[in-house]
Parts: sequence; C-alpha cells; structure tokens
Amino acid sequence: MNATPKTVVGVDTAKSVFQVYTEDQETGEVLNRKLRRAQFLEWFANRTPCLIGMEACGGSQHWARKLQELGHEVKLMSGKMVKAFVCGNKNDAADARAIYMAAQQPGVKAVAIKSEGQQAVLAMHRIRQQLVKVRTAQINELRGLVAEYGEVFGQGRKAFDAGMKTVLERLAEHLPAPLIDTLREQWNELVRLDERIVRIETSLLAWLRQDRAAKAISAIPGVGLLTATAAVATIGDARAFRSGREFAAFVGLIPGQTGSGGKVRLLGITKRGDTYLRTLLIHGARAVLLHAKTPSPWLQQLSQRRPPNVVIVALANKIARTIWAVLAHNRAYDKEHVSSRPFSAAST
Repeated sequence: MNATPKTVVGVDTAKSVFQVYTEDQETGEVLNRKLRRAQFLEWFANRTPCLIGMEACGGSQHWARKLQELGHEVKLMSGKMVKAFVCGNKNDAADARAIYMAAQQPGVKAVAIKSEGQQAVLAMHRIRQQLVKVRTAQINELRGLVAEYGEVFGQGRKAFDAGMKTVLERLAEHLPAPLIDTLREQWNELVRLDERIVRIETSLLAWLRQDRAAKAISAIPGVGLLTATAAVATIGDARAFRSGREFAAFVGLIPGQTGSGGKVRLLGITKRGDTYLRTLLIHGARAVLLHAKTPSPWLQQLSQRRPPNVVIVALANKIARTIWAVLAHNRAYDKEHVSSRPFSAAST
C-alpha cells in the first residue's frame, strides 16, 4: 500500500504575524489564517508531521530548526522561486498560498537548513564584510578630503599610511587645528578597524582547524580561509545537491540561456545564489591564474583560447565543483584525481 502523503502547509513569516495556508486532502477545505508569534510553534506542535514550505528570509533558519525539532519536514525556498506562484494582488494570504504551491513542485530547489554553528560562522563573515566596507569608505573619504587641499597618495593602503602622517603635518601649517585633529582621529580609527577584522579572521581560523570539512577543502588551490569557512557554512549538507554542476549553478557560476525553437543562446553568468560566496570563489580563481607556479594543462589551454575574465569564471566554476565533490564524497582533495562517468548498462 502507498504511504499517506504528508499534509503541506505554506507559511509566510514576518516579525510578529505569520500567515499559514493549507488544504485538507480529503475535504478540500482551505485554511488561510494569521498566527501571532507566540502561537506559531504551539499551532504546529498539535499537528501531525507535515511538509512546511517557507521562504528563505530573515529568521527562517531559526524557525526551520524549531519545526524540525517538532518532527516536521521543512522546505526553504528562495523568494524568486516563490514569486512565480503569486496570483493576483500581493499580500500575506496570497504569499502563503504561493509558498504552499511552490513547496509541492519538484523543480523548486530547496535551500539547505543550517545549524546554529554554521549560521554563527556566516554571521562572523557578514560582520567582517561590513567592517571591510567601512574601512574602505573611510580611506576613500580621507583621500578625497585631503585632495581638496592638493594632497594625493599612491594606490594601495601601504602608500596611504606612509604618506598620511607627512600630509597632516604639512596641512597643519595653514589649516585649522580642529580639522587636523578630526582627520587624525579618522586615520587612527582605521587601526581599530584593522584589529577587529584580524580578531574575526583569527576566530575563523580556529574554527577551520577544528572543522574537518573546512580543513579538507582548504587544500584546494584557490580556496583560502574565507572561502573554506564560508563555503562549508553556506552549503550545509552537500548531499542536498545532486552534483557539482548543480552546486555551481546554485552559486551562479554558469551561463544563462535564452532561446526558442531549439535554438539556444548562452548569456553571461546568472549570478544567482550567494553573492558573497561567488565573489570569494572568483577572487580565489583570479589568484590561482595570476600566481600559480605550475598551472594545469587545462588552465593553460583555456587561457590561450579565451579572455582572462572568462578563464577566471570557468576556473571558479571548477573550484566550486571540486568543493562539492570533496564534501559530498567525504574524501581528501587529490590534485591527481581524474573524474570518470559512472558505469551504466546503456553505454555497453
């Protein structure tokens, strides 16, 4: 006998009010109601295990873990996938119904549910990323302010720090002291930002050393501290992807397509998925291309045929697929490994 299919529930989450949508499989009765935050888990605690669809947004990972603890199956989906199922005007009720419909579609890819530890690592990455942006903005601001008085620096942080002290002393001869003090305070603030960034990187390094998966993929050329820790925390369970190609597509490192009537035209990369992880992979690929002492024959041949940026993205795609293979097959990185197609009777 076939097993009874699970009841499907669509949930549109928010800060204080949650909208739930479900249909009774026997009577066809529709339930589309609002729940207060305090009522949400209690409502699901009194139901038989079901499939719960939610958008992957702020707070969704927390609620997914809580619902899994109650015995339910949770499917997180990107908002872009759910949007296609919204009919008519957009509101909480329509969104919950769209999520309900999207959760039942096999073609809608689920987002991996992460542990609290993996989310903690990603939170540290986000904080570091913001600090780097603030530091860059502060340097650019100081460069612009002193340029108004005819002072310029060479490119790079080293040239900036080397010249800033002399520039402030020179400007102090004819500019108000409060302005010089403010510029000096802004410059000194960069040191504190540097220290905060280093502390976060030190914590990430400690996590990498004790995490087997992150340590394994850090041996891949082009995968450093940031890429290794961010990749492991972002992927969650590598088995959620059927292949390395699917993971590369999830990150957005494959070309888009457009076509009709059997004619397909390839576009630029899709840029789907996590922008931060894709950026790290591309930077890692660029480092390999520029600094590899003995580049592989594949990379040498590709560099002769294609422009540098195309080569970098292709190498980033290969790195992403290698990361998935190492994690999914639970093995160490082997630079001499040669992939082969699985044996099938149809090929004989």
